Amino acid sequence: MHILKLDPRALKDNPDGARRSKSSPQADALLLATVKSVGIIQPPVVSPEIDGGNGFIIQAGHRRVRQAISAGLEEIEVLVTDAANDNGAMRSMIANVAFEPLNPVDQWRGIERLVALGWTEEAIAVALALPVRQIRKLRLLANVLPSMLDQMAKGDMPNEQQLRTIAAASLDEQKEVWKAHKPKKGDTAAWWQIANGLSKTRMYARDANFGDDLREAYGIEWAEDLFGPADEDNRYTTNVDAFLGAQQEWMTNNLPKKGAIVEVNNWSQPELPKKAERIYGKPGKADHTGMYLDRDGKVQTVHYRMPEPKPAGGKTGSVADGSVQVDEDAGVVSKPRPAVTQKGHDMIGDFRTDALHEALARAPIEDDMLIALLVLAFAGQNVRVDSGANDHVFGPKRFKRHAATLFAEDGRLSFDLETVRVAARSMLIDVLSCRRGMSNSGVVSRIAGEAIGAGGYLPNMGTEEFLACLSRQALETAAKGVNIQPRPRVRETRSALVEHFKTETSFVHPAALFAPDRQDVADLMLHVDDASADDAAADGDGDSIDDAPMDNAFEDTPVPDEHGASEPDSGNDIPEDTSDELAEEHSPYGIAAE
Repeated sequence: MHILKLDPRALKDNPDGARRSKSSPQADALLLATVKSVGIIQPPVVSPEIDGGNGFIIQAGHRRVRQAISAGLEEIEVLVTDAANDNGAMRSMIANVAFEPLNPVDQWRGIERLVALGWTEEAIAVALALPVRQIRKLRLLANVLPSMLDQMAKGDMPNEQQLRTIAAASLDEQKEVWKAHKPKKGDTAAWWQIANGLSKTRMYARDANFGDDLREAYGIEWAEDLFGPADEDNRYTTNVDAFLGAQQEWMTNNLPKKGAIVEVNNWSQPELPKKAERIYGKPGKADHTGMYLDRDGKVQTVHYRMPEPKPAGGKTGSVADGSVQVDEDAGVVSKPRPAVTQKGHDMIGDFRTDALHEALARAPIEDDMLIALLVLAFAGQNVRVDSGANDHVFGPKRFKRHAATLFAEDGRLSFDLETVRVAARSMLIDVLSCRRGMSNSGVVSRIAGEAIGAGGYLPNMGTEEFLACLSRQALETAAKGVNIQPRPRVRETRSALVEHFKTETSFVHPAALFAPDRQDVADLMLHVDDASADDAAADGDGDSIDDAPMDNAFEDTPVPDEHGASEPDSGNDIPEDTSDELAEEHSPYGIAAE
């Protein structure tokens, strides 16, 4: 082997190369930016033509050669090797199959290392064809607690929302929570518990009415949420009391004529003065304005009208708007008739519901809109969920947080598919639960877990704490399943299993697997049929819906062995881009690797 400098335009493609599919425009743009800023790091491999020509065939590095031409390079270094009998076909296959992309954690740490070596964030951004904001975000991730990063580097990654929460916390806070929730050796981390322990209420600068004078007076310091949309003001503070105090003082200083600050109830709705009538249209000159803070700390206004004062002597009389006052002697109160009575509003509710249900049943609805509507449904006032997320009862107040991500500033539904996916996942996390007690979702949670491969995330149950919950017979069955001879004493058998599962394949008890019994599913479908029949009887029509037979619903479900020992799939496998120069991470916080 030797190195030559050649014109990249003179190099010929290898017709026997393994890669045929084109790389993405984003990947090519990244490689071109890298070539322009730092050159070609690894020379392409070429070999002389075997048909008697005097040219060179590219064996590895086709994309590097193409981007060198695009960058206008006159010469590049190439590594010349002897031609193989198969024209390099096997060499090309191995080079592409064996390529492994850089671990996301290594990417984060690598960028931080470049900064330590004198690279500016702007220079790194140019070299990697990324926005400076993205580089700052990756640097923030690199400064997560090192022990947490080590856990993530093993492939045990939190989801996007959990990672955002962890990265936003201080190192001292991370240390405290990690100490309480650090997983045992070989186990996965309970990231949802860690993120929940680090989660703080945020008040955003874009919702603040006060200026810098009040901000400084209340000691409010803005932090930048680098994970928020780049086109929004993502500054925030976790000093909630100071934020609300500054907002309250701003309202006091900016009350309009006939204005007052009103209290809010438990549902963050304004509490108007006694006998006040809320005005939903354009207020009149005699109407009042109430100002209050909603649950997000935003200043809101409400208009209301107070009743006219009673005339002297208790006699009836007319006022300017034609309404009639109270005649105390007669004991009669006459009020203007509302545009729609309460019964009318009830009928409107029925009409709307029937039309909504008809549209949901028959109207064409795109998949992303269908998922978005499912998320919105849980934010309705008629929903209550005994959640397993943190053993709390969740209602509309909780679910509105997820639904709010689907709206634009003008109050209209506006979202992309990725936003819907994140909202739907967050909503399902709050709703589905396999915990014992009120929060148990029942067989539906097991069906959901089986459908998405949740079994691959089950921890190693071969621990002293869990095995102590098993009977002698169950312990001996598990021991026989991994070729361990049961001991005379239960404690000795348990200790042998604990030692075995520390180093060998992990243990998952059959009772912990998600696949439900056929009978449980049949019972569920039976209840659905009964409910459908009851609804049909209540409606007075005898129509019924034929459900698909469930006899073969789980024919292909693998039956676990009797001892439950298994090596679950990680569930975190990320498909690799086997390009010889570049691999793009599928993680939202990964970058392409050279």
